[in-house]
Amino acid sequence: MQNDIAYNNADFIPNAEDFIQSWEVDARTFRETEAAIGRARLNVSYGDDEREKLDMFHPSGPAEGLVIFVHGGYWLRFDRSFWSHFAAGCTSRGYAVAMPSYPLAPDARIAGITRSIAQAVEVAASLVRGPIVLTGHSAGGHLVARMACRDIAIAQPIRDRIARIVPISPVADLRPLLETTMNQTLHLDEAEAEAESPVLHAKPEVGVSVWVGAEERPAFLDQARWLNEAWGSDSHIAPGRHHFDILDLLLESDGPLVNDLLTC
Repeated sequence: MQNDIAYNNADFIPNAEDFIQSWEVDARTFRETEAAIGRARLNVSYGDDEREKLDMFHPSGPAEGLVIFVHGGYWLRFDRSFWSHFAAGCTSRGYAVAMPSYPLAPDARIAGITRSIAQAVEVAASLVRGPIVLTGHSAGGHLVARMACRDIAIAQPIRDRIARIVPISPVADLRPLLETTMNQTLHLDEAEAEAESPVLHAKPEVGVSVWVGAEERPAFLDQARWLNEAWGSDSHIAPGRHHFDILDLLLESDGPLVNDLLTC
Protein backbone atom coordinates (compact mmCIF):
# COMPACT_ATOMS: atom_id res chain seq x y z
CA MET A 1 0.00 0.00 0.00
CA GLN A 2 1.23 3.49 -0.81
CA ASN A 3 1.71 4.70 2.79
CA ASP A 4 3.29 1.59 4.29
CA ILE A 5 6.85 2.92 4.22
CA ALA A 6 5.81 6.35 5.47
CA TYR A 7 4.33 4.89 8.65
CA ASN A 8 6.91 2.16 9.23
CA ASN A 9 9.05 3.24 12.17
CA ALA A 10 10.94 0.12 13.23
CA ASP A 11 12.69 -0.50 9.90
CA PHE A 12 14.27 2.95 10.09
CA ILE A 13 15.53 2.69 13.70
CA PRO A 14 18.79 0.78 14.22
CA ASN A 15 18.31 -2.20 16.54
CA ALA A 16 14.63 -1.37 16.96
CA GLU A 17 13.80 -4.72 18.53
CA ASP A 18 16.35 -4.06 21.27
CA PHE A 19 14.29 -1.09 22.43
CA ILE A 20 11.20 -3.24 22.79
CA GLN A 21 13.04 -5.93 24.71
CA SER A 22 14.64 -3.41 27.07
CA TRP A 23 11.32 -1.67 27.68
CA GLU A 24 9.77 -4.93 28.80
CA VAL A 25 12.64 -5.77 31.16
CA ASP A 26 12.98 -2.27 32.62
CA ALA A 27 9.22 -1.96 33.05
CA ARG A 28 8.98 -5.27 34.91
CA THR A 29 11.86 -4.33 37.23
CA PHE A 30 10.31 -0.94 38.02
CA ARG A 31 6.86 -2.42 38.53
CA GLU A 32 8.06 -5.15 40.87
CA THR A 33 10.18 -2.71 42.88
CA GLU A 34 7.37 -0.19 43.25
CA ALA A 35 4.89 -2.90 44.22
CA ALA A 36 7.28 -4.28 46.84
CA ILE A 37 7.51 -0.90 48.58
CA GLY A 38 3.79 -0.23 48.36
CA ARG A 39 3.85 2.46 45.68
CA ALA A 40 2.05 0.52 42.95
CA ARG A 41 -1.58 -0.50 42.59
CA LEU A 42 -1.77 -3.01 39.76
CA ASN A 43 -4.51 -4.53 37.60
CA VAL A 44 -7.25 -2.04 38.40
CA SER A 45 -10.28 -2.80 36.22
CA TYR A 46 -11.90 0.11 34.44
CA GLY A 47 -14.23 -1.86 32.13
CA ASP A 48 -15.56 -5.29 31.30
CA ASP A 49 -12.95 -6.31 28.71
CA GLU A 50 -10.00 -8.35 30.00
CA ARG A 51 -7.63 -5.71 28.62
CA GLU A 52 -9.46 -2.84 30.29
CA LYS A 53 -7.12 -2.64 33.26
CA LEU A 54 -4.64 -0.05 34.47
CA ASP A 55 -1.64 0.15 36.76
CA MET A 56 -1.19 3.10 39.11
CA PHE A 57 2.21 4.25 40.35
CA HIS A 58 2.36 6.60 43.32
CA PRO A 59 4.97 9.10 44.47
CA SER A 60 6.67 8.74 47.85
CA GLY A 61 4.30 11.27 49.46
CA PRO A 62 0.80 12.59 48.78
CA ALA A 63 0.18 13.00 45.07
CA GLU A 64 0.03 16.53 43.71
CA GLY A 65 -1.99 15.30 40.76
CA LEU A 66 -2.31 12.56 38.16
CA VAL A 67 -0.56 11.84 34.87
CA ILE A 68 -2.21 9.28 32.59
CA PHE A 69 0.11 7.72 29.99
CA VAL A 70 -1.43 5.84 27.04
CA HIS A 71 0.88 3.54 25.09
CA GLY A 72 1.25 3.22 21.34
CA GLY A 73 1.58 0.33 18.93
CA TYR A 74 -0.81 1.41 16.16
CA TRP A 75 -3.81 0.16 18.21
CA LEU A 76 -2.52 -3.33 17.28
CA ARG A 77 0.02 -4.40 19.88
CA PHE A 78 1.52 -3.94 23.36
CA ASP A 79 -0.09 -3.41 26.72
CA ARG A 80 0.72 -1.45 29.87
CA SER A 81 3.41 -3.93 30.97
CA PHE A 82 6.01 -2.50 28.54
CA TRP A 83 5.97 1.07 29.85
CA SER A 84 5.85 1.07 33.67
CA HIS A 85 9.34 2.55 34.13
CA PHE A 86 8.42 5.62 32.12
CA ALA A 87 6.36 6.70 35.15
CA ALA A 88 9.55 7.40 37.11
CA GLY A 89 10.14 10.95 35.93
CA CYS A 90 6.69 12.08 37.05
CA THR A 91 6.41 10.07 40.27
CA SER A 92 9.73 11.56 41.41
CA ARG A 93 8.10 14.97 40.94
CA GLY A 94 5.18 14.10 43.20
CA TYR A 95 2.59 12.98 40.63
CA ALA A 96 0.81 9.64 40.47
CA VAL A 97 0.92 7.96 37.06
CA ALA A 98 -1.78 5.70 35.62
CA MET A 99 -1.00 3.41 32.69
CA PRO A 100 -3.94 1.64 31.04
CA SER A 101 -4.03 -1.23 28.61
CA TYR A 102 -6.90 -1.24 26.14
CA PRO A 103 -8.57 -3.60 23.65
CA LEU A 104 -6.68 -3.98 20.38
CA ALA A 105 -7.63 -4.34 16.74
CA PRO A 106 -9.05 -6.39 15.15
CA ASP A 107 -11.13 -7.22 18.23
CA ALA A 108 -11.86 -3.52 18.72
CA ARG A 109 -12.38 -0.64 16.34
CA ILE A 110 -10.43 2.56 16.97
CA ALA A 111 -13.66 4.34 17.95
CA GLY A 112 -14.20 1.68 20.61
CA ILE A 113 -10.62 2.02 21.86
CA THR A 114 -11.22 5.75 22.21
CA ARG A 115 -14.24 5.04 24.41
CA SER A 116 -12.17 2.63 26.50
CA ILE A 117 -9.56 5.32 27.20
CA ALA A 118 -12.31 7.73 28.26
CA GLN A 119 -13.44 5.11 30.78
CA ALA A 120 -9.85 4.65 31.95
CA VAL A 121 -9.52 8.41 32.51
CA GLU A 122 -12.65 8.46 34.66
CA VAL A 123 -11.60 5.49 36.79
CA ALA A 124 -8.01 6.70 37.25
CA ALA A 125 -9.30 10.16 38.17
CA SER A 126 -11.46 8.63 40.90
CA LEU A 127 -8.33 7.23 42.57
CA VAL A 128 -6.20 10.40 42.74
CA ARG A 129 -7.12 14.00 43.49
CA GLY A 130 -5.74 17.10 41.84
CA PRO A 131 -5.04 18.20 38.27
CA ILE A 132 -4.91 15.62 35.49
CA VAL A 133 -2.37 15.55 32.67
CA LEU A 134 -2.95 13.24 29.71
CA THR A 135 -0.01 12.05 27.64
CA GLY A 136 0.51 9.22 25.20
CA HIS A 137 2.87 8.03 22.52
CA SER A 138 2.08 7.42 18.83
CA ALA A 139 -1.37 5.77 18.77
CA GLY A 140 -1.52 6.72 22.45
CA GLY A 141 -0.88 10.30 21.40
CA HIS A 142 -3.91 10.01 19.15
CA LEU A 143 -6.00 8.64 22.00
CA VAL A 144 -5.14 11.38 24.49
CA ALA A 145 -5.73 14.04 21.84
CA ARG A 146 -9.16 12.55 21.30
CA MET A 147 -9.92 13.09 24.99
CA ALA A 148 -9.79 16.84 24.27
CA CYS A 149 -12.53 16.58 21.64
CA ARG A 150 -16.04 17.60 22.52
CA ASP A 151 -17.71 14.41 21.32
CA ILE A 152 -15.97 12.34 24.02
CA ALA A 153 -18.13 11.51 27.03
CA ILE A 154 -16.12 12.29 30.16
CA ALA A 155 -17.94 13.46 33.29
CA GLN A 156 -17.72 17.23 33.55
CA PRO A 157 -16.13 17.31 37.03
CA ILE A 158 -13.32 15.11 35.69
CA ARG A 159 -13.03 17.04 32.43
CA ASP A 160 -12.68 20.22 34.50
CA ARG A 161 -9.62 18.71 36.19
CA ILE A 162 -7.77 18.03 32.91
CA ALA A 163 -5.08 20.70 32.98
CA ARG A 164 -2.93 19.68 30.03
CA ILE A 165 -2.73 17.21 27.16
CA VAL A 166 0.68 16.27 25.75
CA PRO A 167 0.60 13.97 22.70
CA ILE A 168 4.03 12.51 21.90
CA SER A 169 4.65 11.61 18.24
CA PRO A 170 0.89 11.36 17.69
CA VAL A 171 -1.14 10.10 14.76
CA ALA A 172 -3.49 13.07 14.53
CA ASP A 173 -4.97 12.47 11.08
CA LEU A 174 -5.99 8.86 10.46
CA ARG A 175 -6.93 9.28 6.81
CA PRO A 176 -3.43 8.36 5.49
CA LEU A 177 -3.76 5.01 7.28
CA LEU A 178 -6.55 4.04 4.89
CA GLU A 179 -3.75 3.40 2.37
CA THR A 180 -1.68 1.08 4.57
CA THR A 181 -1.54 -2.68 4.90
CA MET A 182 -2.22 -2.37 8.63
CA ASN A 183 -5.73 -1.19 7.76
CA GLN A 184 -6.54 -4.77 6.83
CA THR A 185 -6.53 -5.28 10.60
CA LEU A 186 -7.70 -1.85 11.77
CA HIS A 187 -10.71 -1.94 9.40
CA LEU A 188 -10.86 1.84 9.21
CA ASP A 189 -13.29 3.28 6.72
CA GLU A 190 -13.37 6.88 5.57
CA ALA A 191 -16.11 7.89 8.01
CA GLU A 192 -14.31 6.46 11.05
CA ALA A 193 -10.95 7.85 9.94
CA GLU A 194 -12.47 11.31 9.77
CA ALA A 195 -14.40 11.02 13.04
CA GLU A 196 -11.32 9.73 14.88
CA SER A 197 -8.89 12.35 13.54
CA PRO A 198 -8.19 15.05 16.14
CA VAL A 199 -7.11 17.49 13.42
CA LEU A 200 -10.70 17.52 12.16
CA HIS A 201 -12.13 18.45 15.57
CA ALA A 202 -12.45 21.93 17.03
CA LYS A 203 -9.59 23.43 18.99
CA PRO A 204 -10.00 22.28 22.60
CA GLU A 205 -10.26 24.54 25.61
CA VAL A 206 -7.50 22.70 27.50
CA GLY A 207 -3.84 23.49 26.78
CA VAL A 208 -2.18 21.10 24.34
CA SER A 209 1.56 20.64 23.79
CA VAL A 210 2.75 18.35 20.98
CA TRP A 211 6.16 16.64 21.04
CA VAL A 212 7.92 14.83 18.21
CA GLY A 213 11.50 13.70 17.61
CA ALA A 214 13.58 15.59 15.07
CA GLU A 215 14.81 12.24 13.63
CA GLU A 216 11.36 10.71 13.18
CA ARG A 217 9.86 9.62 9.89
CA PRO A 218 8.65 12.59 7.84
CA ALA A 219 5.08 11.35 8.21
CA PHE A 220 5.25 11.81 11.99
CA LEU A 221 6.78 15.26 11.69
CA ASP A 222 3.85 16.05 9.39
CA GLN A 223 1.33 14.58 11.81
CA ALA A 224 2.65 16.71 14.68
CA ARG A 225 2.64 19.82 12.49
CA TRP A 226 -0.91 19.17 11.31
CA LEU A 227 -2.14 18.96 14.90
CA ASN A 228 -0.24 22.11 15.86
CA GLU A 229 -1.75 23.96 12.93
CA ALA A 230 -5.27 22.71 13.58
CA TRP A 231 -5.27 23.44 17.29
CA GLY A 232 -2.71 26.22 17.68
CA SER A 233 -0.92 24.04 20.22
CA ASP A 234 2.58 24.38 21.60
CA SER A 235 5.16 22.63 19.41
CA HIS A 236 8.33 20.85 20.57
CA ILE A 237 10.76 19.06 18.25
CA ALA A 238 13.23 17.07 20.37
CA PRO A 239 16.74 17.22 18.83
CA GLY A 240 18.32 13.88 17.96
CA ARG A 241 15.30 11.81 19.00
CA HIS A 242 13.53 9.19 16.92
CA HIS A 243 10.15 7.53 17.39
CA PHE A 244 11.39 5.17 20.10
CA ASP A 245 14.01 7.01 22.12
CA ILE A 246 11.88 10.14 22.50
CA LEU A 247 10.23 8.18 25.32
CA ASP A 248 13.49 8.32 27.29
CA LEU A 249 12.69 11.97 28.00
CA LEU A 250 9.98 10.71 30.36
CA LEU A 251 12.74 9.31 32.60
CA GLU A 252 14.31 12.75 33.13
CA SER A 253 12.55 14.14 36.19
CA ASP A 254 13.81 17.66 35.53
CA GLY A 255 14.03 17.32 31.75
CA PRO A 256 12.13 19.33 29.18
CA LEU A 257 9.32 16.86 28.52
CA VAL A 258 8.51 16.19 32.18
CA ASN A 259 8.72 19.91 32.93
CA ASP A 260 6.25 20.53 30.10
CA LEU A 261 3.92 17.81 31.33
CA LEU A 262 3.80 19.24 34.81
CA THR A 263 3.19 22.85 33.80
CA CYS A 264 -0.21 22.83 35.46
